[in-house]
Amino acid sequence: MAKKVLIAIVGPTGIGKTRLGVAMAKNFNTEVISADSRQFYKEMTIGTAVPSKEELSAVPHHFIQHKSILENYSVGDFERDAIHLLENLFKNNEVVVMVGGSGLYVDAVIQGLDTFPDIDPKIRASLNEALQSKGLTYLQEQLLRMDPEHAKKVDMQNPHRVIRALEICVGTGAPYSSFLGKKKSDRPFTTLMVGLTTNRETVYDRIDQRVDDMVEQGLLEEARSLFPFRDKNALQTVGYKEVFLYMEGAYDLDFAVSEIKKNSRRFAKRQLTWFKKRGDAVWLDAMEPLETNVELVAEKVKSTKDG
Repeated sequence: MAKKVLIAIVGPTGIGKTRLGVAMAKNFNTEVISADSRQFYKEMTIGTAVPSKEELSAVPHHFIQHKSILENYSVGDFERDAIHLLENLFKNNEVVVMVGGSGLYVDAVIQGLDTFPDIDPKIRASLNEALQSKGLTYLQEQLLRMDPEHAKKVDMQNPHRVIRALEICVGTGAPYSSFLGKKKSDRPFTTLMVGLTTNRETVYDRIDQRVDDMVEQGLLEEARSLFPFRDKNALQTVGYKEVFLYMEGAYDLDFAVSEIKKNSRRFAKRQLTWFKKRGDAVWLDAMEPLETNVELVAEKVKSTKDG
């Protein structure tokens, strides 16, 4: 599969990755793998902006709403499943498209996961107890002290991610970041990473509009049905956390919506930081005509295969 090409379309939330992914899959008569960890769960539709019925029917999609929030599905599970699927897809396709804004999941497919030593389960239990008794801020401050480098990159509003980093720091006495980038897996395909972005003001405007659309489409009703499961890891994400706080009486509705927009903008900034650290990505302006960007990517794929 040396000449097989995986097109990985990445970029901030709301930028148009799905639209470009569908167009590229049509162009190459191939299929789409989603690497958006929020779209794996069948109970979460509106708040994760899953592809529309039209987009899903236009080309075959994989890893869209294939799991329940009641199931445990780790990035390691996704890496295993995605690589197995790619092996099958590449038997009949020269090109496969992957779309997603979850940097860790994208990297897991492209280059494999970093390895960490086993940690005493009591450490995680202790950190979970601290979360309940002292709050997330306490854990955030602890991570800032123990691994300031990783604290700049991780989603500090996600308690699962903060605790995961801290248990490595506490259990090994070394920063979580010191274990990153040590081991990479060889892949029997070539990856062309395509980044979509545009000026920051337009990105933020698109995010604000997407949040307004989600509310109009029924985000509150969807979140209400998920409220009993709000402690599940899958729901520790922007769009749901803020609505849950509204339902608990901590926020009024207008403030909850404004917090979703603010936190989505912060998330988009982290996504761009993650992907722009890769010097091999080809960056396209999302405001260019779709046909123009499809042609540009197709040319890059050709040169990648010829090379």
